[in-house]
Amino acid sequence: MPVRPAPTAGRPAGPAEGNAPDAATGAGLVYTLLAATGFASVSILTSAAVATGLSLTTVLTWRYVLAAVALTLWVGARGYRRIPPREMLRFVALGGFGQALLVYLALASLAYIPAATLAFLFYTYPAWVAVAQAVRGAERIDGRRALALACSFGGIAVMVGRPSAGGIDPRGVALALGAAIVYGAYIPMMRVLQKDHPVAPTSAYAKIGSALAFLVASVADRSFTAQVTPSAWGLIALLTLGSTVLPGVFFLQGLVRLGPVRTAIVSSVEPFLTAVLAAVVLGQPLTWATLAGGVAIVAAVALLQVRRERVA
Repeated sequence: MPVRPAPTAGRPAGPAEGNAPDAATGAGLVYTLLAATGFASVSILTSAAVATGLSLTTVLTWRYVLAAVALTLWVGARGYRRIPPREMLRFVALGGFGQALLVYLALASLAYIPAATLAFLFYTYPAWVAVAQAVRGAERIDGRRALALACSFGGIAVMVGRPSAGGIDPRGVALALGAAIVYGAYIPMMRVLQKDHPVAPTSAYAKIGSALAFLVASVADRSFTAQVTPSAWGLIALLTLGSTVLPGVFFLQGLVRLGPVRTAIVSSVEPFLTAVLAAVVLGQPLTWATLAGGVAIVAAVALLQVRRERVA
């Protein structure tokens, strides 16, 4: 699942949204699509790695250990200024453990629902943010926002169907939506924590925290092992670099060229890419209910982003 850096924190200067030259816009589209492809493959690569006989917590432990090492080396080579110890611990504890919770909830749902269903259900997180903002009184629900929420929750209803009809396993739905709700809370929390800190070091600390969380979990359930087959190591390495480290870099490169609104809209191809990859690689069928519900959910995301752009 995509756990991207907070878009407004430590962002390098780039072309103003709506005024970027054609070349920068084209490059931004390429970077954003590369990031979406990498993030879209998380569920598929994780499922393949677990199929080799490893537990989910062990796969995630090695994924985040390797990601933490890669990002720490990158930060050290770039010579970023040091973050005060107290703030560093916040990134490790809150950022890292929060990330571990939402990733585990999302990927644990794969034991009950297909990857495509997870991708679309997880993509409801902007709707949960909108609901939370309305409950807090921070933003009111106008007509456009109400329509977006109706599309999002209507898409969930279409995908899930009637529980009595023996469709999608409700446990998987609960885990996927739980991950979306946690992610909706995680994004504003990280924006507050990051403040003026660069993205790279804060992401490295968060990865360290996630690695520690999954290591503790895998030791606690007695599934942790370093005896991993070469094929499993290959999948974990691909998951680390191709779906964790590089997509984060590509996402930021696209962000500074396109701006947050257009980046979010272009990124909406991600669940569709997951659905295609799941069908091709894992042989999971893509039902009309999943596709129709997914279209409604992605339409809701677009509506919320268009409203955000107009307000800006």
